[in-house]
Amino acid sequence: METNSRGTTVTNDTSKNELQDTSKNNFKQVSGQDTVHMQDDGGLETVVTISANDSSWNEVSKNILHLFKGAKVKYEGFELAADYIRLDRNTNILFASGVIDHNGKYVGRPVVIMPGESPIAVDSLLYNYKSQVPKTYGVMTEVDGGYIQAREVRKNIYDEMSLYKGLYSTCDLPYPHTHFGIQISKGVITQKQIIAGPSYLVVENIPLKFIAIPFGFFPKQDKKSSGFLFPSFGEDASRGFAMRDLGWYLTFNDYWDSEIRGNLYSKGTWEASVRTQYLVNYKFSGNFNIRYGSFVEGVEGTPSYGRSKDFNFTWNHTQRQEANPGTSFTASVNFGTRSYLQNSAAGGTYDPRALTNNRLNSSIAYGKVFADGKVNFTSNLRHEQDLTTGRVTLDLPTISLNVATFNPFDSKDRVGEQKWYQKLTVGYSMQAQNKIVTFDTLLFRKETLQDFTNGMQHNIPLSLSLNVLKYFQFNTSANYTERWYLQSVRNRVANEVFGYSTVRDTIQGFKRAYDYNLSSGLSTKVYGMYPKMGKIEGIRHVITPSVNLNYRPDFGRERYGYYRNFIDENGVNRKYSIFDGALYGSPSEGRSLGIGFSVDNNIEAKIRDDNDTTGNGFRKVPIIQGLTFSGNYNMAADSLKLSTISFSGRTSLFKEKLNLNFNGTFDPYSYDPYTGRTVNRYAIKDGKLARLTNFGLSFDYSFNPEANKSRNNNMDSLRNSMPNLSPEQAQALSRISTDPNAFVDFNIPWNVAASVSFNYARVFDDEEQRMRSVLTNTVNVHGDFNVTPKWKIQYNTGFDFVQMKASLTNISIYRDLHCWDMSVGWVPFGQYKSYNITIRAKASILQDLKLSKRQSHFTF
Repeated sequence: METNSRGTTVTNDTSKNELQDTSKNNFKQVSGQDTVHMQDDGGLETVVTISANDSSWNEVSKNILHLFKGAKVKYEGFELAADYIRLDRNTNILFASGVIDHNGKYVGRPVVIMPGESPIAVDSLLYNYKSQVPKTYGVMTEVDGGYIQAREVRKNIYDEMSLYKGLYSTCDLPYPHTHFGIQISKGVITQKQIIAGPSYLVVENIPLKFIAIPFGFFPKQDKKSSGFLFPSFGEDASRGFAMRDLGWYLTFNDYWDSEIRGNLYSKGTWEASVRTQYLVNYKFSGNFNIRYGSFVEGVEGTPSYGRSKDFNFTWNHTQRQEANPGTSFTASVNFGTRSYLQNSAAGGTYDPRALTNNRLNSSIAYGKVFADGKVNFTSNLRHEQDLTTGRVTLDLPTISLNVATFNPFDSKDRVGEQKWYQKLTVGYSMQAQNKIVTFDTLLFRKETLQDFTNGMQHNIPLSLSLNVLKYFQFNTSANYTERWYLQSVRNRVANEVFGYSTVRDTIQGFKRAYDYNLSSGLSTKVYGMYPKMGKIEGIRHVITPSVNLNYRPDFGRERYGYYRNFIDENGVNRKYSIFDGALYGSPSEGRSLGIGFSVDNNIEAKIRDDNDTTGNGFRKVPIIQGLTFSGNYNMAADSLKLSTISFSGRTSLFKEKLNLNFNGTFDPYSYDPYTGRTVNRYAIKDGKLARLTNFGLSFDYSFNPEANKSRNNNMDSLRNSMPNLSPEQAQALSRISTDPNAFVDFNIPWNVAASVSFNYARVFDDEEQRMRSVLTNTVNVHGDFNVTPKWKIQYNTGFDFVQMKASLTNISIYRDLHCWDMSVGWVPFGQYKSYNITIRAKASILQDLKLSKRQSHFTF
């Protein structure tokens, strides 16, 4: 080892005796940039460009050049940068290494660029100009998202590399930081393949030589290719030993690929799935997944033993807006048998949210905008499935056409303000639907498909808004609705063996029904100011009262033909609508002439800000927002003329960090204590202003607002990179959108958030023959905290104070392993008691490289 002019020690074994006696070896100091002329194999002269930031020494007698600190050499397509470079002109051999600085650290490692390749960092390098064969020591290079570190690598003129004692890992830091890797004793790397000798797994610097392979042959391509998907292994309490996710990956072209996977259990259960993804840049993307399983339940030889077959199908499609402006097409489909999620443990994910989900929903939507955005057409195919009852609702399809409101009497060439009649606006909307409600076991039967009900509804609103007497806003409107149906119903009494019974017949044929209503009203704003009190500079109260007169004829009259009479099995004359059960209902029976009223309140305070050094700073604090009372008085009704009084409002506390919402209903009438029905007697006559029939209150609060801010920022960042996300990352983003506890951010040291939901209702109990109160009161707490900068614990729990039991509780532990991460999930009690341990690589291209240990909740 020797020291250059800047006092830096050079780690070079061959130059130990070359830099001692300058008088014998005739050293010549040079600086800046220099060139060396050499001859190639054809006898032509080539140029080597050299430079150094510190100093250059030319050993004339041995024809050797030494470069120090920031040295660079360029030769044809070969480039090299290091803190020490030695060039031997006699042998055409170049040597490069780093140096040991004054802190004893090895710095300035060589960075080499071979022709047509990416830069490679090495500990040291030997390069023969004549043969163009490099030999590197301590090399580290990236290969398809992973990193190869080797003690020695040699490359020949055919671009083939031979490595000795190599380590493949997902870590971008040098050994010994690597936690996991595959140790390769010897190997050859060509352009399209890797041939490895004896190899074994290394975990935390512990060699697992008992898990080794004598040799390996791996294809190496710069594009996607089909191949084997390695399974994971485990055990299920009821289904035996398991081999999960065994399969094959198929790539067809740059636009779509597929995965075929299967799960096998030693006690006879098996599952299979096909997941396909497709993507056309700047146009559309999507995926669909078909899953089928044959599940063995119970113990063979017992009455509970049996086999069930279940399936599930999902499809998601998104179209980019720029692909076809004015047109949209989206799909989100999820349907299957009702027991699939429970039998398959949510497709093997053990996700509590999916396991407790009672509904499956699907939607395929197409939309188009016409006439410069004034006409909007949408069409939807919808599916809703109740997994508890098996009830299925299909809309095939639902169509909507909306025309934006316009002023029919206004002129395009108008000059000046609008006249009162020019302010009249007209709109139009149309909805059509074809719907069936049945059960999943009856869905595909021929007779069931004949039970579709359909209809079309047209709506034409007219409105006029004027300023009256400067302070009042006058609004008048008329609304015309027409319904078209292809079915109607008729009630009759049938004479049967055990007596008479009511029978409803469905009559095919076109029927139309119309109705209309009129409304006029006044509204204004009243401002009130309260005097200054201490730090409160003032309180402003804004009251917005409104009153309207509304009228609707009695469409139950005989001349309209919408209602009919029949005598039931008890001899009682009853009235019914021939459109009972129709999609868009029936025109209302009974005349209505009512007065509607509402009062909206907003109260806010202006408070002096102590943090403002000027003394003139103020901040606004909302006290009550949107406190609204509304109701209606029907003068044409023979009884119960006053409707219920509904109220709602919201407010913010603690500098708007806590949002509180409330709503409820008051009934102004008393009720019959024996039947629970409302009677025509005001409650105030019984000593009560009104009866509170229901009330709801909810709020949530985060004690660390930075946690929500970080989560939102990370979600925005992920959405911006959506085209490059792996399927698991896209699924994680979906979870984060609905579950604030699904994102792990080690930069936020702690977070505690809580939400409270309270509901109160008064209902009549038919069994006990009395009114009783129904309460729901739940508290949910979730958050996380860092045990160390690399360890984080998350929790999510709650408690139902009415049923006096805890809700679903999750505890998660995360460990950041730099290029890997580890997570432990635990459900300590309840129906889905389970745990799982997962260790996986962070690199998106290596998402399938993971170790997982989980205990299933399936116990009998």
